[in-house]
Amino acid sequence: MDKLLVRGGRSLQGEVTISGAKNAALPEMCAALLTAEPVHLVNVPRLHDVRTMRKLLDNMGVATETHGERGGMSFVAPDSLNPEAPYELVKTMRASVLALGPLLARFGRARVSLPGGCAIGSRPVDQHIKGLQAMGAEIVVEHGYMVAALPAGRQRLQGARITTDMVTVTGTENLLMAATLAEGETVLENAAQEPEVTDLAEMLIKMGAQIEGHGTSRIRIQGVATLHGCTHQVVADRIEAGTFLCAVAATGGEALLRHARADHLDAVIDKLRDAGVAVQAVADGLRIHSPGAAQLKAQGFRTTEYPGFPTDMQAQFMALNVVAQGTATVAETIFENRFMHVNELARLGARISIDGRVATVTGGAQLSGATVMATDLRASASLVIAGLVARGDTVVDRIYHLDRGYDAMEAKLRGLGADIERISA
Repeated sequence: MDKLLVRGGRSLQGEVTISGAKNAALPEMCAALLTAEPVHLVNVPRLHDVRTMRKLLDNMGVATETHGERGGMSFVAPDSLNPEAPYELVKTMRASVLALGPLLARFGRARVSLPGGCAIGSRPVDQHIKGLQAMGAEIVVEHGYMVAALPAGRQRLQGARITTDMVTVTGTENLLMAATLAEGETVLENAAQEPEVTDLAEMLIKMGAQIEGHGTSRIRIQGVATLHGCTHQVVADRIEAGTFLCAVAATGGEALLRHARADHLDAVIDKLRDAGVAVQAVADGLRIHSPGAAQLKAQGFRTTEYPGFPTDMQAQFMALNVVAQGTATVAETIFENRFMHVNELARLGARISIDGRVATVTGGAQLSGATVMATDLRASASLVIAGLVARGDTVVDRIYHLDRGYDAMEAKLRGLGADIERISA
């Protein structure tokens, strides 16, 4: 099992190119199921989850191909494919649930395993099921699978007004894709507003879908009989960009993050600026300059749905708070079990106390290297950031979590001057 060895104490300088967003690429790969025509994606990140999704599509009978140096992938989903997502292929990846809506919409039936993923708390799929049932689907959960079909004599899903009980990104994406081929109008209330949802909608529009309101809490979809192929570039990964912003801020230095978008990171950038970091939008990305942790002020924040502070940036910003000056409170409102990185940060010397879903960080810690264990994807990134600041060597174990969401992180950090390498156990 691979590990990362980080020798801390270096400031980060230079340029880094931000990869395509995993959380956009995965639903967009599933969107290829909505048509028999070729779908081409550009800027697909090279990640474990992407490889898993490709295996899943291959197993169904989709013809997939990689090409070019810019993360190009092509998909052709024939009418004869098998609309099933087996447990063996999806047990490690929650995004498998995104196959349910497209399969049901185009083929009238689907059998999709209940998903897995990071152990950061309950992420139920009941909102997906509720929404598809409102569109006329018959769905049962049996033997660990969601088994869905249209009623006898029904050829298409039916448009409906759907209000989810909570804001759910994958739920919005699943219902959005399903609604594109439904009969009549579908209105999604309480829809997720994340840039990845908007990017998926823009791709679907290129395929012939009729969608309005994406990027707001109400999305209207007028169903069409068929969709066609398209070419689409995956939007840059705002969480990868935010992670590198926190890394540069914590270590000090200056960097250009190519393709990063300021309008996708408003909440994070505001907190960085309040901390004393200079962040500027430039022609092709973001430029950051940090005076170093000794001159930064720890910042409190509360995670919430987009456009608020993202839960996927909580751990990374906490690592910054650990070495900045002052005390800050961090409230996690999205997932009930997302402070698992705290004990590992403490092994490096962090001073953090937890009361329920609120963590209090006492900054100014002098971190020293140690062996730590990654517990989930974003926790992995927080440990890497802390290791970059710590004196001595830090070994981050179980980095398969990191590989699920970051495209060659150690190589990109080396390009910025970090002393970091992947080692085999």
